[in-house]
Order: sequence, then structure tokens, then C-alpha cells
Amino acid sequence: MKPLLRALLALLAVFAAAAQGERLPGPAPSADAGAVVVRFKADAATTRKHALAAGAGEATVRIALAGRAAALGARVGRALGAGAAISERMQVVRADGVDAATLARQLAADPEVEWAVPERRQRRLAAPNDPLYAAAAHGVRPYGPDSGQWYLRAPDATLRSAIDIEAAWARTRGSAGVVAAVLDTGVRFEHPDLGRAAAGGKLLPGYDFISDAAVANDGDGRDPDPSDPGDWVSAAEANQVGGPFYHCGATDTAGRYIGEPSSWHGSSTASLVGALTDNALGMAGTAPQVMVLPLRVLGKCFGNSSDILAAMRWAAGLSVPGVPDNPNPARVINMSLGGSGACGIDYQTVVDELVARGVTIVAAAGNSAGGAVGEPANCRGVLAVLALRHAGTKVGFSDLGPEIAIAAPGGNCVNVAAGSPCLYPILAATNSGTQGPAASGWSDSYDATVGTSFSAPLAAGVAALMLSAQPQLSPAQLRTLMQGTARPFPQGGADNGSSDPTPVAPCVAPQAGVQQLQCYCTSALCGAGMLDAGAAVAAAAGESAPGNGGGSGSGSSSGGGVMSLTWLALLALAVALLAAAQHRR
Repeated sequence: MKPLLRALLALLAVFAAAAQGERLPGPAPSADAGAVVVRFKADAATTRKHALAAGAGEATVRIALAGRAAALGARVGRALGAGAAISERMQVVRADGVDAATLARQLAADPEVEWAVPERRQRRLAAPNDPLYAAAAHGVRPYGPDSGQWYLRAPDATLRSAIDIEAAWARTRGSAGVVAAVLDTGVRFEHPDLGRAAAGGKLLPGYDFISDAAVANDGDGRDPDPSDPGDWVSAAEANQVGGPFYHCGATDTAGRYIGEPSSWHGSSTASLVGALTDNALGMAGTAPQVMVLPLRVLGKCFGNSSDILAAMRWAAGLSVPGVPDNPNPARVINMSLGGSGACGIDYQTVVDELVARGVTIVAAAGNSAGGAVGEPANCRGVLAVLALRHAGTKVGFSDLGPEIAIAAPGGNCVNVAAGSPCLYPILAATNSGTQGPAASGWSDSYDATVGTSFSAPLAAGVAALMLSAQPQLSPAQLRTLMQGTARPFPQGGADNGSSDPTPVAPCVAPQAGVQQLQCYCTSALCGAGMLDAGAAVAAAAGESAPGNGGGSGSGSSSGGGVMSLTWLALLALAVALLAAAQHRR
């Protein structure tokens, strides 16, 4: 046979193997990559010939297992070594020079084998030693009967929306090479659960993008210091007709504007993404080893879209005139901010630009009590996050709609009287200053942190863990995996409290001017399902396949279907070339 024909036949064999699901040559497998658990059929001749008698000694068992492995290997054409016995018909076999998935498929095709699966490494699901992670029952001020970081723990009959972070941490706690940018009010670098990266903390230098000095509240415009000076608005400012902060903040019972204290919002969202963890202090972050890039875009009362757009581009590593280039480009951007209305062309242009660079943009749905999703969460390509109660229902304040990609805990205070502590807030880093910064601390049941602002950083942290497990994921692939592994929404088991016997209704599409409080979610309005950190990271690592969670995906996909078509096309090309070569003979 001529060399061309031999090459084409070899190519055809490779394509045929790929079309049948076999893995093409790639990186060298780990030492135990070719380990497979095999279960023989009950009537297998191999197990009868090499029987495992009850009570047999170690040497006898070892000989029987080796005999089974040798016989099975002879039939499939591979030298198999014997591992440990699991039961009378189950054992581990190993082979060199082949990955476990390929070996398992080959062994499963043997007529005497009932099934064969790759052996997997399981790791201990250890909880961090941060004292506020565990369930707490402080009972009195300043904490109240809060539930610690319930939203990170494994879901159960009560905490139905918890994201199961320890299962994700069993695979990765994140990579310092993955950067998550937080566009918010800035941060307090001195907070013990944050800190500067140069001093062993989590926060990269970042930047202050607020160009209006009055809004910035720090005496100047854009500068390289994203420290949060406080975003309070005084009563005088809130009632100054024509002033920049007119009618900003809360009102009293008489309807008079009373301003608002500093929120320390950026420190809270940054801590939920990546607080220092296992430091025996405070709280745990969703992605403990991912680095956080703080960008200040919100000041007193608001932030300007132009500053936000500039910060988005800079976060992704794009140049912004007048600002030094970012030495730490982000793969994930969290935006716990927004406004009403459709996505503007300016936002969409920047979003498209960033997504094309491989940046995943996560945004909060909004908190107008069941209204339509606002900008930027409703921009095409943004991963919009809805807020859930601990019970798995849409929490009353959260907005909803077909733009939502995923749902995550947002905290709630249902079933408590006025002035009583919340039962299921989102615990996060904060500061005690009502205006300028004072003592560092953490929010609690009396100083509750709730909102879609705090659902988004949980999803952003999980996205960063997924990229740590598989850095090559595109935003569309990441979205598909996160949605495909989401847990379904519950459709029962919630109530509106003893003071309101009204049954919880299914969610409906937003209606202008109509509030929609707690409701049972559907994938059409609340995203693909409830965020499952463990399953999402496992899928990103290639350790499990996502289910058919579906939902409001981006419309683009990758993986099996596209690859199958590619291999079929290549197979057809190889056959055509082979036929032409034979014709020329």
C-alpha cells in the first residue's frame, strides 16, 4: 500500500474512534488515570474460573484478581493489571498508556462485563475554620439569631437554595491567576477578611473611576485608590432642591427625606466573592484563593454609566485614556448595580467587547419587587442573577424575567416582626461607620444584608472557581455549564408567614406598576434553576456532564453536538480522499 493510503487509513481510524467518543491523544494522564472499576456479569465464565471464595486469604484473592484481569485483557487486547477487590464481581483494573474513560468504554463492550466506569478521586469535604461560617445563635444584639453563612452550605429541607460550596472546594478553592473584578462603591482595605494582596490579603490595587468629585466624596476624580470613603447622604443634601442628591435615600413616616448612612456595599460584595478563608476569623469567601480587583464606580447616591463602562473595559485589560493599563485583567466581572430600562447600545457595545475577550460578566437582577430586569443585567451576554429565599422561592424584592440566567440566595427577613432580627440574612463584610469609616465588622441579623446585589457575587465567585478548574472556558461555555448543573426550583413548602395566610403563588411575568413578592419560580422567569456550586465546578473540571437544566441560555453552545458534527465532516473528508487515492491506483 502506498504511503498516502496508509496515512489516510490511519487518519480514518482516528476519526472513527473520535466519532465513537474515544479521546484523541492529549496531555499525559495522571498516574492512576487508567484505573477502572469493573463489574462482571453474574454468569461470566471469567469469574467462575477465577472465583473469589468467601474467607480466602490475601494471596489467593490476589491471584484470582490477576487471573480475571489477564483474561479480560486478552479479550480486549490490552495488558491489564489487577487492583483491589470491591465485591465478588467488582474489582479495579489498570492499564498503562490509556486514559480511564477510554479504557472503561473498551471494557464495557466485553460480553462478560456488566459495566465499567473510571475510578475517581474523592476528597474530604472540609468546612473552613472561620467562626461566622457555621450556624450561629447569638441570641442578643449585636448579632441576633442569625444562621451564619447558611447560603454557602449544603442544601437541606430548610436551606433549599444553599449553593453547596464545600463540594466545589473539594475540587478547587480557586487560583490566584484568576481575577474577579468587583465594580462597586470601593472597599475598605483594612478589613481583616479583605486586605491588600501585597500584604497577604485578597485585594489587588484596583482603581477609582468616579470622575465627579462630589459623587466620589473623596475630594477628587479618577485616581488609583479605590478605597471607599463612605457614600452617606445627609438630610440637608437629600432636601436641597436642585442639588445633586435631591430626594436621595430614605424617608420618614411623614414622607420627609432623611438621607442615608454609608452602605459599605463594595466591601460586602467583595467579601462574598473572595473573603480570606481559613484564617480563623470572620467569614469565608465563595472563591477563597481567587484574587479580587476592586473598582470604584458608585459614590454618593449613584454612579455614572460612563464611569461604569470605562471601569468595565479597564477591568478586562482594555486601555482607558488617561488611566494606566490594568496589570491584572479580570476573567470575571461582578456588577451589583443597575438601573431601569432596556440595555443601551453603549452597555451592549462594551459587553460584546468584553465577552469576545473571554470575560464573564455577572450582574444583579434588580430589587424593584418583581419588576422587569434592568440594565446592565438585561444586556445580551450578561449572566443575570435572581435572588432566592432560603426556601428556594423568589424573594419578594427581587426582579425577574426571561433575561435571568441563574438564581442564588439573596437573604430574606420573612416571619419576623418589625424591629426583630432577620433569620436568613446574607452575612458579609462591612464597616460600622455611618458616614466615614470606623470599625471593621460583618453584617448580622440586626444589620441585615439582603438583595440581588448579594446573589450576584455568589454566582461570580462560582464562575471564578469554574475558570480556576478550566481556564479555557468561554463565557458561553461557562454559562451553559452553570445552567446545566442548576438544581430545579421547589414548587411547594413555602409560606408567607403566620400573619399572611395567602398561599405562595407561581411567579408570573412582570407587569408595570405591579409588585410581585414571594413566588414559586419557573425557568422561564427565574433562570435555569438554583445555583449548585459543587456540580458547576465538577462540570467545568470535566468530572461530570451537565444535565438538561436549560433555561435562558445565551443561545451559543459548545461541546458534544458541535464536536460530533466536526468529526463527521472530517470523517467524510477522509473517506473521500481515500476513495480518490484508490481510484488513481
